[in-house]
Amino acid sequence: MVSVCLATSCTSHPKVPAAYDTEDCLPAIFPDYTFVTIPANIAPLNFLVNEKGDECVARLTAGDTQYTYGKGLQVRIHPKEWKNLMEKAGDIKIEVFVHQDNKWKAYKPFTINVAKDSIDAFISYRLIYPSYIAYEQLTINQRSLSSFDESIIYNNEMVSTEGAGQCVNCHSYRNGHTSDFQLHLRQAHGGTVICLNNELKKVNLKTDSTLSAGVYPAWHPTEDLIAYSTNLTGQSFHSRDKAKIEVQDSESDLILYDIPSNTVSTISNRKDELEIFPAWSPDGKYLYFCSAHFEYIDSIAKSLQLLRFYKTVRYSLYRKSFDIKTHTFGPTESVYDAAANQKSVTLPRISPDGRYIVFAEGDFGCFHVWHPHADIHALDMATGELKTLDAMNSPESESYPSFSGNGRWILFASRRDDGNHTRPFIAYFDSEGNAHKPFELPQKDPSFYNCFTKSYNRPEFMTEPVRISPQQLARIGKEPATPANYISTPQTQQSSCH
Repeated sequence: MVSVCLATSCTSHPKVPAAYDTEDCLPAIFPDYTFVTIPANIAPLNFLVNEKGDECVARLTAGDTQYTYGKGLQVRIHPKEWKNLMEKAGDIKIEVFVHQDNKWKAYKPFTINVAKDSIDAFISYRLIYPSYIAYEQLTINQRSLSSFDESIIYNNEMVSTEGAGQCVNCHSYRNGHTSDFQLHLRQAHGGTVICLNNELKKVNLKTDSTLSAGVYPAWHPTEDLIAYSTNLTGQSFHSRDKAKIEVQDSESDLILYDIPSNTVSTISNRKDELEIFPAWSPDGKYLYFCSAHFEYIDSIAKSLQLLRFYKTVRYSLYRKSFDIKTHTFGPTESVYDAAANQKSVTLPRISPDGRYIVFAEGDFGCFHVWHPHADIHALDMATGELKTLDAMNSPESESYPSFSGNGRWILFASRRDDGNHTRPFIAYFDSEGNAHKPFELPQKDPSFYNCFTKSYNRPEFMTEPVRISPQQLARIGKEPATPANYISTPQTQQSSCH
């Protein structure tokens, strides 16, 4: 017997129409949640019905539990009733009815699969206008995945002034735990804020022996170490190209920061190589990274060469072994030669079991968030197979993938909604290494993404919220940064410098 809550017993639940015409197609809904796979601890998947009409009714059925919703063309699901549906696990059947021209239409039903694998409790992201013009109006926010609760971790305007602007980026956590995290402050109050065991400090990682301060970070899973790329970065703006912005590194190396000793050492600074995006293996015994071979020509001004040849710069995937006891690295090993296939790999992340590496792959360059040709792929380290993960990609840009703590969910950034704004999407990644159709981060107001004009940048999983207040971070953000000390190692003495 199905338990039904209709208008006769619950006034907030509309009745399913008694008579209707049947449409031989799925309803157009936004976000598109048709046939997605979701975790049981996700917030309600509210949606808009994008069909002509003035009223809708959606009937949700899971096992012997059934509810109806609809107000105008919006479907907002009660959180407690959503939880009742989710507890059934398996499939939730959704039927959509739309009132149009004085009659009702019933569309083909669809299902949402509820996986048995849960997802991490929180994610965080930087909110930024996609033009990169009003970059001082930035926040780093955190969001509960089981509800719509959102709060600010860091507010850039708490530190910026009219005469001294600032930018904040690259929030990163060790194993998803927020007792250890870092973020970068740029310009007026430049430095890297590091939280270790809930204790804050601000450091300057730029030394006389490195290209820049640390840029793209990777926390070692067990040691108090962070690997960084150091980058000399420039931007060029297209007047017609859909991509609008091209970001290039004229030089980039890899460094290692030892937090307790406040020391920096070189991991790799190979001549004619642009090394970027470090990522540790889960056991901490390998450091993966991307690198592109690029040789400057003496007869052409160096500042113009990347502008002229940027579409020839392609990054492949490499790794170095790491001795946890001595903190030393082995030689560079090739993992995936993307450049040989006329492709470019960025932002690698390794699954918790160490079997898969996911990354964004495009036609060229290192900043795939602007590249419509960029998709998410997975490399099976056991078989060497490259999986294209077609189910989670789109004709627009996909970038910045990362694994949940149990390895069953991939969080990534996509511009599939409108080609301009980056939104967070989550895809189920099953035990066979197959990706399922992703779902967009649900919002309380299903029309939210139609109105919100900021992009979600660098979405990251978290097992818990950051509990250090924005005020605490702002206070240390205004303090001077403590200079890190550079230490030479036998490896760096043998390496070639730019």
